[in-house]
Amino acid sequence: MLSRTADHLFWMARYMERAENTARMLDVNYQTSLLPQSADAAVNGWKGLLSISELSPDYASRYGEIDARRVMDYMVSDERNPSSIYSCLMAARENARAVRGTLTTEVWETQNQTWLEFQRMLRHKTFQKDPGEGFEWVKFRSHLSRGVTVGTMLQDEAFHFLRIGSFLERADNTARMLDVKFHAVESEFFGTGSMGTNGNGNGKDQEYDFYHWSAILRSVSGFEVYRKAYRNVIKPEKVAELLILRADMPRSLAACMDEVVNNLRQVANEQSSDTLRRAGRLQADLRFGRIDEILATGLHAFLTQFLERVGTLGVGISRDFLVPVAA
Repeated sequence: MLSRTADHLFWMARYMERAENTARMLDVNYQTSLLPQSADAAVNGWKGLLSISELSPDYASRYGEIDARRVMDYMVSDERNPSSIYSCLMAARENARAVRGTLTTEVWETQNQTWLEFQRMLRHKTFQKDPGEGFEWVKFRSHLSRGVTVGTMLQDEAFHFLRIGSFLERADNTARMLDVKFHAVESEFFGTGSMGTNGNGNGKDQEYDFYHWSAILRSVSGFEVYRKAYRNVIKPEKVAELLILRADMPRSLAACMDEVVNNLRQVANEQSSDTLRRAGRLQADLRFGRIDEILATGLHAFLTQFLERVGTLGVGISRDFLVPVAA
C-alpha cells in the first residue's frame, strides 16, 4: 500500500473518532450545566473541556472570558478551530475522498452524507435549538462509520490503518479526559484514602461526587458498564480502574492499546519493529498493571506519561508507514 493512501485512511479514522469524542464531552458538559451548581463550577466545567483539547490559549486569545454559548460554538462550528466538530468532519470527508477507490461505496457514502447533513444542521441551527439532539447525531454517525467499515471492507491493510487511527485517537482522548476530570477534584489523585476531611469524603460533597463521576462515565458510555461491573456506589478508584485497566471496557486505555497492537502486527514491516515494541510494552503495562500501584505514584503522573508514550507511538507510526511530515 502507498504511504499516502495509508496516511489518508489513518487520519480519516482519527478525525471521525475525534468528532465523536468532542461531541461526547460537549454533551456531558451541556447536560451537567442544566443541574443546580455555582457559576464558578459551571465555568470550570467549560474550562476543563477546552483543556482536554489543549485549546484554552487559542480560545482566550479570540474570545476572552469563558462563556457557555461561545465555547459551544467554538467547539461545534468554528472553522478556525482544528478540533471543532466542523473541522473534524470536514477533514474526515476530505481524507475519504482522497482514497475513494480504496473504500467501499457504503463507507464513502456514509462519510459524505455525514458531512452534507452536518452542514444542513448548521444552517438550521440544530445545535443551538437542541444541543443534545445534535451531539447524539454526531455520535450515531461515528458509530455508523465504524460499523460500515467493519461490515463491508476487506480486512486488509486499509482496514487495519483505519482501526489503528480510531483506537489511537480514542486512547489519547480517554487519557486526556481522565486527567482533566480528576484534576477538577484536586491537583493530584492518590486515591480517596489520601483525602482529608475537606475533600470528597464529607457528606456535603456526596451529591456532587455522584454527578461528577457519573458525568465522567457517561462521557464514555460507561455508566451502565460501571454498574454491571462493580454493582456499588461510584468510587473514583473504580472509575479510574474501569477506564484504564479493564480490557473489556470498549473505551478504556487497555482496550484501545489491544486494538492498536493487534492491527499494528498486521501491517508490520522491516522498519516498524521499534514502534511495535513500544506499543507492545505499553499494552503490557496496562494488561498487567494494578490500580493501587498507579494511584500510589499519582494518577496525573501516570496519565501524563501515557500521553507522552502515545504521542511517541503516533510519531513512530507516521515515520514507519505514513507520509513524512515536511520539515
